[in-house]
Amino acid sequence: MISALNRLVDLVEEHLAEELDVHGLAKELGTTEYHLRRMFSSLAGMPLSEYVRRRRMTVAAADVVRGEDDLLSIAVRYGYGSTEAFGRAFRAVHGSGPGDVRRDGGPLRAQPQLRFRLTVEGSIPMDTRLVDRPAFRLVGHATRVPLIHQGVNPHIQQHITALPQEEHLRLKAFGDTEPGGLLQVCDDLDPDGTEGSELTYLHGVAVSGDTPAPDDLDAIEVPGGMWAVFRTAGPHPQALQTTWAATATEWFPSNPWRLRPGPSIVAVLERADDFSTATCELWLPVEAA
Repeated sequence: MISALNRLVDLVEEHLAEELDVHGLAKELGTTEYHLRRMFSSLAGMPLSEYVRRRRMTVAAADVVRGEDDLLSIAVRYGYGSTEAFGRAFRAVHGSGPGDVRRDGGPLRAQPQLRFRLTVEGSIPMDTRLVDRPAFRLVGHATRVPLIHQGVNPHIQQHITALPQEEHLRLKAFGDTEPGGLLQVCDDLDPDGTEGSELTYLHGVAVSGDTPAPDDLDAIEVPGGMWAVFRTAGPHPQALQTTWAATATEWFPSNPWRLRPGPSIVAVLERADDFSTATCELWLPVEAA
């Protein structure tokens, strides 16, 4: 995976002004576009699309400062059909428009070329198990929320607290298969993991594939397959978010598995009354790499 990510970075440099064929590269490297994008965003701390935009504008800035070509020619060179579109992208990266930078020489915010390296980590073992599950169904109350990487997501919190207490008890009694208990489900996640992008959040339980869902509940059909299950314990949600990040930095690079499309599931096994600490299981859908 480290070599695949570095090849992806090289491809970005070779085709800065063109559409990036991530699907073709992933196929060439024996992985999937979904997994490649998820690993890139997790390790780089930004979506692939944002990295491409920053690199384009970093290289374009040199052309702007040199002043040998007009701004429209530079815009077209880097894949923009107008100076207005180019100017918006340029300003988003550098904080100033290309005309100002051409006149003043800056300010500029350069995006260095990334290089991924394998470091010796993992001194703390990750409590993991692999589970082969037949098809099942997730049922509960779903809503669309923005993705927030750090801290409590207030949109999810509001969705859960709006449910009456008896509904939580009803859902918990309805679950009849693993993962057990009340579940926090994220589905339709942007492979780039872009902060603020929308996802489907479901507060509910898992039921067997042949268990009918009540009409007043939302349902997500989950096909059969392998799951990597990571157990976490400690301050909530920090311990869970730390483990989630470590799956990309430590577990996937050192294990012969890759992410496959599907929902990610958090099962809360134990928690403090104020939810300041919790023991959880993070379920991620995987397939052999």
